[in-house]
Parts: sequence; structure tokens; C-alpha cells
Amino acid sequence: MSDETTKPDGPDEPTLAHTPAQPDVPEPAESEPAVSEPAVFEPARTAQAPAAGTAGKGAPAAAQARRLTGAGALIGLLLVLLGFTLVVQLKSNSADKAYASLRQEDLVTILADLDAREDRLQQDIAVLEASRRELVSGAASRDEIIKKAQERADDLGILAGTLPAQGPGVLVRLEDGSKKITANHLLNAVQELRGAGAEAMQIDSPSGSVRVIASTSFVDVDGGIVVDGVRLTGPYTIKAIGEPRDVAIAMRFPGGVVDDVTRDGGNVIVNEPGTVDITTVRSAPTLEYAKPVS
Repeated sequence: MSDETTKPDGPDEPTLAHTPAQPDVPEPAESEPAVSEPAVFEPARTAQAPAAGTAGKGAPAAAQARRLTGAGALIGLLLVLLGFTLVVQLKSNSADKAYASLRQEDLVTILADLDAREDRLQQDIAVLEASRRELVSGAASRDEIIKKAQERADDLGILAGTLPAQGPGVLVRLEDGSKKITANHLLNAVQELRGAGAEAMQIDSPSGSVRVIASTSFVDVDGGIVVDGVRLTGPYTIKAIGEPRDVAIAMRFPGGVVDDVTRDGGNVIVNEPGTVDITTVRSAPTLEYAKPVS
């Protein structure tokens, strides 16, 4: 009580008014002990650093582990191969031992047997090689024989008129004049051409065509000529395959076909077209009595 009365009187009033300045008291802020915050963050930083360090060392460790695993597998494989090699070597040694235990005389006998077997095999090989050569040669000979037989059959077919033919030659056209072309004119022309080397011939006329062969016949009839039973009428064209120059000259020999026909009023024209096609064929005759002689 004594204190309250003395305050208004005392010059120390300002001291009371100074009370509001307490804000300075923020000294509680001095409770800076909270400054311990840095201490709270520090641990976080230290926790991150170790984590990064651990991740960096994990990869090499895994790679090293894989290398160790691969090396182990390789070592295992080598051990297996080594074991297999040892087994083979042991078996080989045992086989060699079988011969090693034989006497020298027995080994000589075995060697002689092996030599004899080799000789027999060499002989078999020689026999088989000879057989192969014979077969190959026989096949080639057979093919050559067949080829020649076919060529011979073709030649005979052309001569017999059973096959068409093509080759160089001439065309001889005989035209009626004041007198008709007769069977003799055609026969003479065919003979001259054959004598000059013609190998195949055919006679064409407006009424038909006839293949000329060795047995072809010519007969005069009213208004034409019958050739092998076929009635032909002029003009007549003889197709002949042979050396063109030789057969053409044969037609023009003095006193030959051209002179003979011209003298009788007819006309003869000889052309060399280059290639002559003979298309008329005959059917193959059926021989009843004649047989080939081998």
C-alpha cells in the first residue's frame, strides 16, 4: 500500500510509462533456442547424401555379381569337358591296351589281314568304276544308234513320200501351148530332175497335187494326165528339192526338157525361189510278202 501512494509523487512516473516499451521483451524471441531449426534440416541433408552414395555403388556390385555367375558357369562347362575328355582318353587307353597286350606275331597277323582287306576293297572299287564306265559308254552308244536310226528313217520317209520335206530347189512350170503337155513331157522332166540330184518332188496342178516317188506313173488322158491315179490338168508345176544350180541347168540342156516342150508348142519356166516346200505325202505301203533281211 505504501508503494501505490508514492508512485504519483515520484519523478519516476516515466518509469511506469516506460512499461509499454515492453515490446522489446520479445526476448522471448531469445528463446532462439528454436534456432535449433538448422539442427532439424541438417539431418535431412545428411540423409540424402548417403542415399545417392548407395545408388552409385549398387550397379558395380550387381555387374560384379553377374561376372562371378558367368565365370562360375564357364568353369562348370570346362569341368564337364575335362571329365568327358578324361573318359574318352581312358577308353582309348583301354583299347590300346588291348593291342598292347598282344604278342608281336599277333600284331603282324592283324596287320596282314588289314592289308588284305584293303586290297580286296581296292579291287571292288576298280570293278565298280569299270562297270560305271561301261554303263556310261553303253548309254552314249545307244543314244547314238537311236539318233542314226531316226535319221535313216527320215531319209527313207522322204524318198518314199511319207514325210513332207523342205530345202533348196527349183520350180519348173510347164504350160500348154499350141499343143498340150503330155505324159512324156512330165516323165522326161522328172527323170532329168532326178538325174540332176533332186531328192524330193511334187507335181501341182489346178486339179490336184501328187507326190512323186520311184514308182510314179504317167498316163495321158483326155484333157489331162493321170499321175498315180490322180487326174491333173495344165499348167503343171514340178517342185524339186536339190542343188538349185544343178537341177536348173539340167532343164536347159540342149535337147533337154525346155527344148522338147518348146518344140511341141509348150512353154517352160524355171524359178529358183530359194526354199521349196513339199507338203503332199503318201500313206506308207503295207508290204505283204517282202521282208527285210538282217
